[in-house]
Amino acid sequence: MSTSVVLPALGESVTEGTVTRWLKKVGDSVQADEGLLEISTDKVDTEIPSPVSGVIEEILVDEDETVEIGAVLAKIGDGSSTPAESAPEEPAAEEPAAEEPAAEEPAKEEAPAQSAPASAPASSGDAKDVVLPELGESVTEGTVTRWLKQVGDDVAVDEPLLEISTDKVDTEIPSPIAGTLTEILVQEDETVEVGAVLARVGSGAAAAPAEPAPAAPAEEKAPEAPQAQESTQDAPAAEAPKADAPAAEAPKAEAPKAEAPQAEAPQAAPAEDGVTYVTPLVRKLAQQHGVDLSTITGSGVGGRIRKEDVLKAAEAPKADAAPAAAAPAPAAVEVSPLRGTTQPMSRLRKVLASRAVESMQQTAQLTTVVEVDVTKLANYRDSVKASFLEKTGDKLSFLPFFALTAAEALKSYPVINSTVDGDQIVYPASENLSIAVDTERGLLTPVLRDAGDKNIAQIAHEIADLAGRTRNNKLKPDELAGGTFTLTNTGSRGALFDTPVVFLPQSAILGTGVVVKRPGVVTVDGKDAISVRSYVYLALSYDHRVVDGADAARFLSAMKARLEAAQFEGQLGV
Repeated sequence: MSTSVVLPALGESVTEGTVTRWLKKVGDSVQADEGLLEISTDKVDTEIPSPVSGVIEEILVDEDETVEIGAVLAKIGDGSSTPAESAPEEPAAEEPAAEEPAAEEPAKEEAPAQSAPASAPASSGDAKDVVLPELGESVTEGTVTRWLKQVGDDVAVDEPLLEISTDKVDTEIPSPIAGTLTEILVQEDETVEVGAVLARVGSGAAAAPAEPAPAAPAEEKAPEAPQAQESTQDAPAAEAPKADAPAAEAPKAEAPKAEAPQAEAPQAAPAEDGVTYVTPLVRKLAQQHGVDLSTITGSGVGGRIRKEDVLKAAEAPKADAAPAAAAPAPAAVEVSPLRGTTQPMSRLRKVLASRAVESMQQTAQLTTVVEVDVTKLANYRDSVKASFLEKTGDKLSFLPFFALTAAEALKSYPVINSTVDGDQIVYPASENLSIAVDTERGLLTPVLRDAGDKNIAQIAHEIADLAGRTRNNKLKPDELAGGTFTLTNTGSRGALFDTPVVFLPQSAILGTGVVVKRPGVVTVDGKDAISVRSYVYLALSYDHRVVDGADAARFLSAMKARLEAAQFEGQLGV
């Protein structure tokens, strides 16, 4: 049985990568986490390791070829496949198809190579799917809060289509191409998984007629496009999305077409500006700086334009950039109604201010930080979150795991859970976690009681319930009292880590940062290798009057070991 090697996610805004060099060839033996190939993106140049040990049976992507995240690069098995079956040599006519948008790939796979130019989507012309992108390591779904465009509206490349709300961030989703919004698949207030199709953007025209036009080279049809546009109302709409299509599609225009002339002529548009395919990130950066992409010679593989090329052109004193007047206007800045006003402090803000100053004056505070590899935990969470939601009705984030682990460590190191009473240290008999909740009124900390005696399902449900009632101002007064240790998830807003303030009478507070993916060194069979790992920072602030640095280090080390082992099967509670 073969194992597929796919192009992994390499950053939030990285959507594709170019194979710069294969380190192995078909028939070579490889070890798990041994480097297979080198990939170049607009953000990073890195090696892709083998996920398993075995023999390379097939290489599916050639050097200098660009593919999207998730594409299969190669296949590794026991070597039983013959070289002829795994040879990467493909007809030249199929090579451009690897760089086409992912939404068109199913149609190309069903059509023979010689008829590839006629395999455009049949249901909605040249429509392309707009999907919900990854918005952070622990974000698995999002809710459509508002559509900024309606079916039939024209949109430009990277123009916002809709607003999405998640438990970590509220953001806008841009259009991947220019054209017409042809279909909306997810309604407002509807929640969908990451990767779900939200809408489709295309020419706004129906598919080409079933009766094929006489076969002729695209170059001969191109001059006829203006006439077709003058006589057909929907031809201009068809031209918009094609204007930003990858230049790699140009070779397809040289093959015979089975489509009507007005639907295919715009395919020559990418060659008019002389710009090779660039990612949405680079195109948006060029628009922001008023840089004409046709004036730039790319420094990337195959002449691809990278963000460094755009920035260099923008900084040049006499760069051949587009005139400032032609540059698109920057997005309007949302101005808060509080700007330029004077407002009285709310009662809650006064209490928080007083307690913060009092705590800083009466205690000696410092912070210790550790880095935790939560790759195993992330994989375990991904494997159970769907069934967890189905059985409990609650989403499974990283926070319940952090809370349970902290409660366990507090049992072993109760000084972190202690309070100071005059010249005495009080060690509570339970672990009552104050959970910091950000509300419109200010920061509140409802208490999760006896956390050390609860499982993941119970903790997840109570945190969700407490947070919801806190934001809706439905908490009882005693639910805000009695905490012995505080947990603040600043990573929910994207913070890497912080130095939280300890509030009396507690002696410590733990801040959990955002879970991020990045390259890390792992040891496999006694050898070091680089692999994509998930990391989080844990920051413990504590009162140095009673807690020493060694105490803090022991507490954090216990949490680190527990989270990296990720053995929570018996405590999931479902």
